[in-house]
Amino acid sequence: MKIISNVETNGSWVYLYDEQGHRYKTLSASNVGEVKGFSSTFFVSEHGSWVYLWNSKGDRYKFLPKSNVGDVIGVAGNTFTSRNGHWIYTWSSDGSRINYRPAR
Repeated sequence: MKIISNVETNGSWVYLYDEQGHRYKTLSASNVGEVKGFSSTFFVSEHGSWVYLWNSKGDRYKFLPKSNVGDVIGVAGNTFTSRNGHWIYTWSSDGSRINYRPAR
């Protein structure tokens, strides 16, 4: 399994880089959308009314309605965080909501 060290958007392409800094995967930005964050094992993007979860091989494995998730504000470890209205949600890398709290 590849370890993601960077996810970079350049024009029409999204590039995945491994821990040696080598580009190992190229994806079409029109399919990925806007990359919101990444960790060593997955990355999150928003495209239209969807939030996509991608594994380190560059495969999209889950999509969630943006109306449920809100705006992705961070990715760390095996979780990502979003803000939806007056709430902050924490999600697992498999797309399950773990926790929530009021936004301040």
